[in-house]
Amino acid sequence: MDSKFYDTNLSDTNSLYQTTVEEWATQKKVVIAGGGTGGHIYPAIGIAQALQRLDATVDIVFIGGRDRLESKLIPQHGFRFMPISVAGFPRRLTLQWVSVLWKAFRGLHQSLHYMKQLKPDIVIGTGGYVSGPVLLAGLLRRIPVAIQEQNASVGLTNGVLARWAKMAYLAMASVHNSNSFRHTPSVEVTGNPIRPAIATFQKSEATYRKFGLFPERKTIFVMGGSQGAHAINDAIVAALPYLLEFADQLQIVHQTGAAEAAAVQAVYHDKLESHPELRCCVQPFFDTIEEIYSIADVMVCRAGGMTVAEVTACGIPAIFIPLPSQTGNDQVLNAHAVAEKGGAVVLEQGMFTVETLVQNLVNILLDENTHERMVAASRALGKPHASDHIATSILSFT
Repeated sequence: MDSKFYDTNLSDTNSLYQTTVEEWATQKKVVIAGGGTGGHIYPAIGIAQALQRLDATVDIVFIGGRDRLESKLIPQHGFRFMPISVAGFPRRLTLQWVSVLWKAFRGLHQSLHYMKQLKPDIVIGTGGYVSGPVLLAGLLRRIPVAIQEQNASVGLTNGVLARWAKMAYLAMASVHNSNSFRHTPSVEVTGNPIRPAIATFQKSEATYRKFGLFPERKTIFVMGGSQGAHAINDAIVAALPYLLEFADQLQIVHQTGAAEAAAVQAVYHDKLESHPELRCCVQPFFDTIEEIYSIADVMVCRAGGMTVAEVTACGIPAIFIPLPSQTGNDQVLNAHAVAEKGGAVVLEQGMFTVETLVQNLVNILLDENTHERMVAASRALGKPHASDHIATSILSFT
C-alpha cells in the first residue's frame, strides 16, 4: 500500500483513510513494537520481513519511541513507523519517576489512539520498555497480543504482559518453564528471528580475498557488537603477542566498534611491522556480517540473544565473554545455555587470564576433534528458520 496511508501526526487523523474500504477490509494488519536496543529491534524487523515474504499483502506498522534507535532503523528497512512518548523506569525511588510516569501515560494514550485507527489483527512485542504501552493498548482494545523473547531469561516487559498474551515465541528452551508463561495459551520455542542471509551465505575464496585473508588458515572473528566492547578489544590486544606464535596458522577479523577503532588498528599495525606473516582485517563495523560469519572458525564475542542466535545458526564455536552488568544477567545465562550443550566456552569478564583465552582459542582451532564437536553442538542449537516459523504462526493466528 502507498506509504501515505499512515501519518505519524496524531492531529491529522483523516490521512489514515486514504485507501479504499475494500482494500483495508481484506488485508491482514499487524502492529509490531520493540525498541531501545538493537537486540529488540532486529528481531522485530526479522519477523516483519518474514511476514512480507509469506504474504506480500500484509500491512505492517511499527510503533516505537520518538527519537529512539528504532525511529531510525525501522524506516531504513522500509517499514512504516509511528512514534510514541516513552521512558525507561528508574531502578530506585527518585523524582525522575514523575516524568517517567507522565511519559508512560502519554505513550499509552498515543498507542490507544493508534489502535483505534489502525484496527490491527494482532499486536506483537519484542521487548524493551517501548513495547509495554503498545501491548497494553492492544489488550485494552481487545486485540490479540503476542510476544517474542530473545534471551534465556524473561525481560521485564515481556514477563509482565505474558500473562495476557495469546502467543509467546521463545528463543531458548530454558525459558519455556518460566512462571511468566504459565497462563499463556500457546508457547513455542522458535529461536530468534534472524535474516536468512546470515545462515545461507556460502563460504568462498572470493570472501577471503575481499578481506585480505587466506583460505587455508583458521579464522578468528572478534566481535563486541555493533558498538564494540572495550573488554573484548582489550583482551584480544593483550592476546596478540601470544597468538603471533601461531601467525602462520591463524588469522583475525576484528570488529572494534567506532569508538576504539583507531587505537586497536594502531596495535595491529605495530604487530604487522614486526610480524608481516600475520593476517588480519580490523574494521569498526562490517555491514555484510554474513560474509564474515561464512569464513569464521571461532567467535570471540558477547552473548546477547541475537548474537547467540546468529552464531548457532551458522554453527560457529564461540568463546563468549558475556556482559556482566546486563539486567537480569541475560548474557551470562545465554552463554551458559550454549556452553552446556558443548557449543561454546564461557569466560566471565574480569575472571580470566589472557593465557586462558589463548589456550581456548588454540585448542578450538587447532584440535580438529574439538572443533568438529563444537561445530556440531552449535549447529544443533541453531534455528535459522525462526523468522519464517514465527511469521507462519502469526498469519495463521490472525
